Amino acid sequence: MSAGSNAILGSLPILFAIGLAIGMSKGGDGAAALAGLVGYLILTKVLYPASVATLMGIKEAKVDPAYASLGSNVFIGIIAGLIAAALYDRFYQTKLPMALSFFSGKRLVPIVTAAVMLVVTALLIVIWPPVYEGLVNFGKFIVNLGAVGAGLYGFFNRLLIPTGLHQALNSVF
Repeated sequence: MSAGSNAILGSLPILFAIGLAIGMSKGGDGAAALAGLVGYLILTKVLYPASVATLMGIKEAKVDPAYASLGSNVFIGIIAGLIAAALYDRFYQTKLPMALSFFSGKRLVPIVTAAVMLVVTALLIVIWPPVYEGLVNFGKFIVNLGAVGAGLYGFFNRLLIPTGLHQALNSVF
């Protein structure tokens, strides 16, 4: 039972990326789901600590620990899914010239998503460490409030359950 539930809970970022891409796109198509998965994989693989070390020309031990948390972060899945859904809605009917027509329409969406996610990844290389540090500091602040902090956590956790965003809150604490 534990392994089964951990299989789902451990894969929440991927499930969010795929689920949001399908659910938020107009067609709810498999191409949107594939684009969500592509977006998530690009974000997590490029921002993996070993990849960041290679990109920055430093040793892996000196990479900011913020990047180690990205693979299990639901927020990253949400970003990937929403971007994939928006790109699907924009490009699923695009017609390319005859020489590239195989990549027209729905087949174009994962390709465009990959390119856009590389740009998003470049932004996150700069933005994510301070955001992560802020989330960690906020979590420590709430924990240091004792019973009041536990009450605030419980209130916001219950408030976010209907949207599924309570998982993002849980990762802070």
